Amino acid sequence: MFYTYLGFFGFTLFVIIYTTYKLRKDKFTTSKGYFLAGKSLTGPIIAGSMILTNISTEHLIGMNGSSYRNGIIIIAWEVTSAIALVIAAIYFIPKFIKLGITTIPEFLEKRFDGSIRSIVAFLLMSSFVITLLPIVLYSGAINIESVFDFSAIFNVSKRESLIYTILTIGVVGSMYAIFGGLKAVAYSDSLNGIGLMLGGLLIPIIALYQIGNGNMFEGLSSVYDFAPDKFDIIGKPDSVLPFSVLFTGLMINQLYFWGMNQAIIQRAFGAKNLVEAQKGLIYTGALKLFVPAIIVLPGLIAYYYFQDTYYENPDLIYPMLVKKVLPSYLFGFFAAVILGAVLSTFNSVLNSASTIFCLDIYQKIIDKNASDKKLVKYGKISSVVLALIAIAVAPMVSYAPDGLYQLLQELNGIFFIPISSIIIAGIFFKQINTTGAKAGLFFGFTFYILTTFILNLDIHFVHLWGIEFVLNFIIMFLVSRLYPSQKTPEYYQETELDEPSWSKVKTYGTVLVFLTVLIYVLLS
Repeated sequence: MFYTYLGFFGFTLFVIIYTTYKLRKDKFTTSKGYFLAGKSLTGPIIAGSMILTNISTEHLIGMNGSSYRNGIIIIAWEVTSAIALVIAAIYFIPKFIKLGITTIPEFLEKRFDGSIRSIVAFLLMSSFVITLLPIVLYSGAINIESVFDFSAIFNVSKRESLIYTILTIGVVGSMYAIFGGLKAVAYSDSLNGIGLMLGGLLIPIIALYQIGNGNMFEGLSSVYDFAPDKFDIIGKPDSVLPFSVLFTGLMINQLYFWGMNQAIIQRAFGAKNLVEAQKGLIYTGALKLFVPAIIVLPGLIAYYYFQDTYYENPDLIYPMLVKKVLPSYLFGFFAAVILGAVLSTFNSVLNSASTIFCLDIYQKIIDKNASDKKLVKYGKISSVVLALIAIAVAPMVSYAPDGLYQLLQELNGIFFIPISSIIIAGIFFKQINTTGAKAGLFFGFTFYILTTFILNLDIHFVHLWGIEFVLNFIIMFLVSRLYPSQKTPEYYQETELDEPSWSKVKTYGTVLVFLTVLIYVLLS
């Protein structure tokens, strides 16, 4: 147990000391410095932070649990991200950065009006603190509890132990976001990212080595031969993720997440320039093709070990696999990696939520003349309040019937599809006016809640995303035509900032798209 604690506290303290050292000369007294890292981030730092903001324990536990239960088909959530990142790097990020915006709702005000900015800002904050952050906290607590078994050490129930662990993780994660802003988040994420890749890869490597009696390829062959159907990437129509969803709602969701989601795209807004922002997105796309080795393959290996034992509770499978294959002296390091993954997502999303509150709600509605010092102050206060809400909601996640990752995606649809509809409309369709955008936003929000959670239609929720997206556009065009606006949006009138693009972005983007398609060809 000594080595477990040594590895855990050693790596955790190293990340804290490294981040503190890198920020020793920074003063977070301006909103640009606090919310956008002083516009100083480079491509590798952006990619590391994006990956760690995205990949956390809801993936390690949720996606591995889903692959254990449903097979490799759930890899679609990951590899199709590369295509979305290429599109975002070529079309979305140049537009946003050249307009000099800080938040996604700010773009909506430039294109439509201030009220739609405030509405979307509120929806985004809600999606962060009610869906994403609680799931991240809860899944992180499951992993930490599985390593240290606090319930036995302190003689409390498992539920009480999880609640205390959630509280601890929430408090520690908040410290990064509150006192260091985006720069502290980005640097700690990059270091934790290296730890996650190394620690995450250890699990399948050791497992396959053991199964193959010293030969990893023999081990992989044995896992495949045990259940070849689990390795068919083409999801059947009645599966948890049918292949057809790739052509309906899945890519819309991916485009939103990687090109319009404040929690992700804020790293690109903090880039030194457009070239570094585009590099960051392309590097992230390349990493996403390797991530399934950490968040999909272990679930398939777990099926080889445990068969259907945990079929009804797949979220337990990853901690069980870790305990089975990982040497005890590495438990501490792995727990530190898990904590780092949780903290990176938690503090990143918390920073983005406080950014949206301060710049899109507080400065626009409450105090239009707020100074930079005041904005930073309220950024810290809002981080505390939002963190407390997320911590309070987290224990309720335990009631998810179909696993954590499935729950996260279903809830995301409430916010992502309506917002992505009006952003894409704002960028590409001059005919859609403010009234049409508001109608589309309201319709999409209502349509998804009704069809998914009330009427319970027998249609896959990702297909519903695609149907909703098309209907949103029909509503927006119809309303815009019925209630035309005489005013040309400010977005189409202003001159963009002179920001040259990365000369190789399309070349590397084409390679990433080709590799994504190749993965489907090889595994089909």
